[in-house]
Amino acid sequence: MAQTRDYYAVLGVPASATQDEIKKKYRKLAAKHHPDKNPTDPKAAETFKEISEAYQVLGDAAKRKQYDEMRRLGAFGGFGGRPGGGAGQRPGAPGGAPGAGGNFNFEDFDIGGLGGLGDIFSSMFGSGGRAGGRSRGPERGQDVEAQLSIAFRVAALGGKVPIELEVNEECATCHGSGAAPGAKIQTCPECQGRGTISFGQGGFAVQRPCPMCLGKGTVPSERCPTCNGAGEVRVRKKMMITAPAGVDTGTKIRIKGQGGRGAHNGPPGDLLITFQVEPDRFFRREGLDLIAPVKINIAQATLGSKISVTTLDGKKVAIKIPQGTPNGKRFRVRGQGITKDDRTGDLIVEAQIDVPAKLTEEQEKAMKDFAEASGLKY
Repeated sequence: MAQTRDYYAVLGVPASATQDEIKKKYRKLAAKHHPDKNPTDPKAAETFKEISEAYQVLGDAAKRKQYDEMRRLGAFGGFGGRPGGGAGQRPGAPGGAPGAGGNFNFEDFDIGGLGGLGDIFSSMFGSGGRAGGRSRGPERGQDVEAQLSIAFRVAALGGKVPIELEVNEECATCHGSGAAPGAKIQTCPECQGRGTISFGQGGFAVQRPCPMCLGKGTVPSERCPTCNGAGEVRVRKKMMITAPAGVDTGTKIRIKGQGGRGAHNGPPGDLLITFQVEPDRFFRREGLDLIAPVKINIAQATLGSKISVTTLDGKKVAIKIPQGTPNGKRFRVRGQGITKDDRTGDLIVEAQIDVPAKLTEEQEKAMKDFAEASGLKY
């Protein structure tokens, strides 16, 4: 049986690599070693299988976490078969201690609350932690995450927003079979129709989806020219979503069934949207309150006045400016802010005194007379 290699070494990345770094390295290696690009290299197919095998685990954050824990505990280097080791022996039994050889019953071997190794291998590779696992059933599609930029007023009031995503959809040419029109579907020669192949080390073996047929158990005599045998294609999808009233930058919503396509007739994943709210030319936000900066002139600030302010939803409200209003003075209008979760903020009108940049001679004389009469220094 083939020796299990370190998946990080296979991809040539350190154990501290980010998910994005792992994905980039996988894509680079897969493009370099794909059998279709190396028809004269007999080792290309095997290298491609190893790369795919490594990425199936390290490319998934949850599977990678489990793999790292098993790797830390020596599950890929400390279990080896030895003559006389009894199958199904528990750790601590004669001939069954970790690192001392022996065949283990992975369902009975618990590692620090993570459950049996059989459970972990099952969750990682879609079958039991022993050779001869069952074929894979329907699998839920991956969740798709997207960031959406929306206008300030739409975020505050709620409304429909268009979004365009890249998603996997069933190939229209082969209808998901991966076969070219007229091609024959035959048993996969790599896995003999099982959909999985075994790999392992020492006295254990686990199953993984066959990289040739992608777990289907069959391959076409000629691949679909549109999807290259994958059965699905990457497309740009346009849709309208409803932004709830009161969303802010960083707010996330989940839209059921609009994520990645499920495998083996499994349900699709979900769409997770994070909002990025664009600034407004007039309003700004403080929690659920709306701040509306309004310019008033010197006369209005000094003598007092009444002004009209337009609310977010287009209504007009009257604001009384008292005599001697200083710059930055705020006036609160109750219940005219942002509504979210049955709570509504206020509209806060912020006075900004507009000082003229230049005065006429008459205006300057009048201002000086006013200053002298008021005892103001200038």
